[in-house]
Amino acid sequence: MSHPSDWPLPQDSIRFVLPRRMVSQLANHPLSRQLYPLGIGYYQYAKGHQMSRQQHDDNLLIYCLEGQGRLEACGKKRIIQPGELMLLAKGIEHTYHADPYRPWTIYWIHFDGELSQDFIDQINSDAQNPVVPLGLHSRLVADFEALLDTRQASHHLNAFLHSANLLRQIMTHIVLLKPLGKRQANDTFDLEKIHSLMQARLHEQLDVDTLANAISMSKFHFIKKYGELTGTTPINHFIQLKIERACHLLDVTSKSIAEVGWAIGYEDAYYFSRIFKKIMGISPSHYRRIRLGESSYKS
Repeated sequence: MSHPSDWPLPQDSIRFVLPRRMVSQLANHPLSRQLYPLGIGYYQYAKGHQMSRQQHDDNLLIYCLEGQGRLEACGKKRIIQPGELMLLAKGIEHTYHADPYRPWTIYWIHFDGELSQDFIDQINSDAQNPVVPLGLHSRLVADFEALLDTRQASHHLNAFLHSANLLRQIMTHIVLLKPLGKRQANDTFDLEKIHSLMQARLHEQLDVDTLANAISMSKFHFIKKYGELTGTTPINHFIQLKIERACHLLDVTSKSIAEVGWAIGYEDAYYFSRIFKKIMGISPSHYRRIRLGESSYKS
């Protein structure tokens, strides 16, 4: 595969490249050979991130959440904005980098497979314009996060078969979301942008000021408008999303309770357990015992 950038990875970013032996198995397995990931990642405020490839031997998808980037491909230079998707097919020479003053936050996937080009064409048939105006969608961000979570499940083939089919889901989901891109750009209160930001930051803390600034509103008007549209507060919704992620990690990984809490931004395991019980009505350990068939919801 084309190597991911060697950008120094900060604490809140993720880079995962599949082992070569696993890639070989995915390329030959009937459930994955049509489309499978080679590497996946999340780069937050990626200042200094850059890449230039003359020989590009796989396919690359980059989804911009925040900030800006620059792309040069197919003889054109473009500014990449939040909600835009870069889809660089095999063989396309390209150079891209984060804006030095407003560095982008991105998800990225290197991928391959017998039907890779067919999936690319379904999303964007114009190979000379690899930028797709998609808009920000919290459900799509959740899809990317689910794909990233598969790296923690195990290094067994079944986990990577699951990741291959999550990639297929992401590609087909993008096709469904494309018509919403222009409509979302006209929204005065971009709820999807807020929820996308929440989904991408579940592993850390996020305050109301940051959310309000993301859509250029005052804190007071943001909280008021959010409550009118959702019936709850932004922080309550953010905590709810964190606990949903915690449940997923308790289901699919063998991480300890403290490690699950850490993965969603709670350094104090006891505080995490209290928040979890407040939302779910049971402790994290009780929840895991239920999932393992060792307890019931009533006990």
